[in-house]
Amino acid sequence: MSLQLLSPFVHHDMFGPMRNRVVMAAMTRGFADAQHRCTAEIAAYYARRAAAGVSLILTEGIVVHPSADGYRNVPHLQNDEQADSWIPAVRQVQEAGGRIVAQLWHCGRISHPDFTGGLAPVSSTDRPAAGINRQNGQPYGQPRALHASEMPGIYRLFEEAAQRALNAGFDGVQVHMGHGYLIDQFLDARINDRADAYGGSVENRCRIVLELVERLLPICGPRRLMIRLSPARMMGGLYEWPDLDDMLHHLIPRLDRLGLRQLDISCADAPYAETSGRIVRRVRPLWPHFLMGGASLSAAEAEREIQERHLDMVTWGRALLANPDFVRRLERGEALEPMTPERRAVLY
Repeated sequence: MSLQLLSPFVHHDMFGPMRNRVVMAAMTRGFADAQHRCTAEIAAYYARRAAAGVSLILTEGIVVHPSADGYRNVPHLQNDEQADSWIPAVRQVQEAGGRIVAQLWHCGRISHPDFTGGLAPVSSTDRPAAGINRQNGQPYGQPRALHASEMPGIYRLFEEAAQRALNAGFDGVQVHMGHGYLIDQFLDARINDRADAYGGSVENRCRIVLELVERLLPICGPRRLMIRLSPARMMGGLYEWPDLDDMLHHLIPRLDRLGLRQLDISCADAPYAETSGRIVRRVRPLWPHFLMGGASLSAAEAEREIQERHLDMVTWGRALLANPDFVRRLERGEALEPMTPERRAVLY
């Protein structure tokens, strides 16, 4: 298949030449050990996909601190031992010709004291998330609204985790700012009910993103820092940020002026055209730099997004989970294996 999607790719905002434009999206797997370290099985899982042709791998979310956790058996980056556990995975991916980026994660109120060492989850609000936490079968925990004076401490968790990730050899870091987790809890006016400098207006709700990026850029540099946003997704129907256009027109140009150069628009397992694709078309006129996105697109759909310059690289999740040889199948024009619960349960 002779497509831009599968051709070598160089972008001045990225950390080096890429062999194609295929990206493995971050997917929570829950295969860390009891000390929240990366295991040999995790390393083999990522290395297999790099060896089969995936150009860029975004890791599963790596929790920046135990107080930020919300899931069973996910990796952490609280200390050097946890960071060092990723070195074999990073090396294997890079030796196989791929690049690998650590996704940094803070769950905020999408948590429970079972996962935070007994502490109340923190959020923009003191209202708990609706529904049942599938990780422990209980309602989500009662969160504690962060005080404005605590924000620098939250930023330090990300700064320290980013530095550990880079020390371990990762090609870059991505900060997860979407899918209803901590930072998205500040961005979303339906959740953020604050009356201080981090709530209320569009400017205030975007403040956490801009301050955190400003803190991380000196550590990572613009070529090794990416953020993930999900302004539109499916949650019992289409779910978007209130004041969507005002939010994007405030946030995106300011990220540009700060010096951020890599952006991932995600939609949390939802139809691309109805969610991320719509956001990408709003963002692209405001953002001349590296932009990725996707959601189970066909090769033809992905190629069209690239040729029309909506996206620079395309992310796949379930397709790459079900098909470790995803890129080879695209090259040969072969059908993909569908994702099933049985295939999802297997680590390969």
